[in-house]
Amino acid sequence: MPTPSSIQEVLVPVPVPKKFYGPGIPGINVKELTGKLIVIEGADGSGRSTQIRRLVKWLEAAGHGTVQVGLKRSSLISEELERAKEGNILCHTTLSLFYATDFADQTENIIIPALRAGFMVLADRYIYTLMVRDIVRGQEEQWVKNLYGIALVPDAVFYLNVPPEQLIRRSFAKNHALDYWESGMDIGLSLDMFDSFLKYQNLIREHFMRLQKEFRFQIVDGTRSEDDVYAALEDQVTNVLAGKPVVNVP
Repeated sequence: MPTPSSIQEVLVPVPVPKKFYGPGIPGINVKELTGKLIVIEGADGSGRSTQIRRLVKWLEAAGHGTVQVGLKRSSLISEELERAKEGNILCHTTLSLFYATDFADQTENIIIPALRAGFMVLADRYIYTLMVRDIVRGQEEQWVKNLYGIALVPDAVFYLNVPPEQLIRRSFAKNHALDYWESGMDIGLSLDMFDSFLKYQNLIREHFMRLQKEFRFQIVDGTRSEDDVYAALEDQVTNVLAGKPVVNVP
């Protein structure tokens, strides 16, 4: 694996014009957004946060400023969203709009300013998780896509693919319990949380695979060792920074 000093000259971001998935945010000149937006997707327990921490350490050692974003991190609404979820009674449309507001606030006040300043923005999940969750909960797909027309198209998206059976083992090892929402208990798949988790995560995984054909993100085998997954991601991010295309992750 190359050292930070040996890769510093290679990791000079090559400007690639940004664009929005839809109408975007008025008044934003995408030509000014010279930074890079890298997204790591995957279920809880897939290793997203670990890989982002390693990428941040590597990038900053090579001299790149980094900013991290993720779900429920908006200073405007994240606390309200967390409190609203505690009662497990949110209707699906309200839940969708809560998350969309959280995303919009981060886009306008964190992601866009950071990209304008030339930073590397690493997203611990992005609109794809939000879209898939909404679709699984019965929201009309075009409505969901329109809702996230304000989203910038990332420079690279990596989905850490881990089977639900392995996710459940990781969840118990880390938290000794399953999360109500991550188990899909609100959509009536099963009265048993264990069974509901497996069914819900299988649905999420199936829709990710379907959306991959449209949004063309890279699928990474998340069952491999942490080091193997990181090595694959580091290679791909190096390509992004050099202006080279992201290829299929082995």
